[in-house]
Amino acid sequence: MSAFQIKRPLTAFSLDPSDKDQKRITDEPHLDFIRKLPSLISGREPCEACHLRAGNPLYRKKRTGGAQRPDDAWALPMTAVEHKAQHGMNEIAFWESHGVTDPFAIALALYQVSGDLKAGRRIIRDSIRKRRAGI
Repeated sequence: MSAFQIKRPLTAFSLDPSDKDQKRITDEPHLDFIRKLPSLISGREPCEACHLRAGNPLYRKKRTGGAQRPDDAWALPMTAVEHKAQHGMNEIAFWESHGVTDPFAIALALYQVSGDLKAGRRIIRDSIRKRRAGI
């Protein structure tokens, strides 16, 4: 070991929650809540619970492939047509094309108020209003 190396115990990363073998967290009541909200894109209803598959190191969110689903906390409301479009192109480009700069923050905000329809609708409404105002 050189003088500039950091000595780490063999178990240094054994408690890392991003283990590849870790099972996904399911939360059907949260998905039901998401389906009751208006679309984050258009404000229309009815909606599907659409999972963010893209990764974002800021949120410790790993990218998930087509055969995998992310944890249910990473779901956002969109119409069926919008959901199909999300999967038809690069996901980050999809969100940017609709002016949604941080879908991860919105997903987590919705998860924090899960079950509170009034608070969830406010989050969606505020996001749409800010995008339309160019904020």
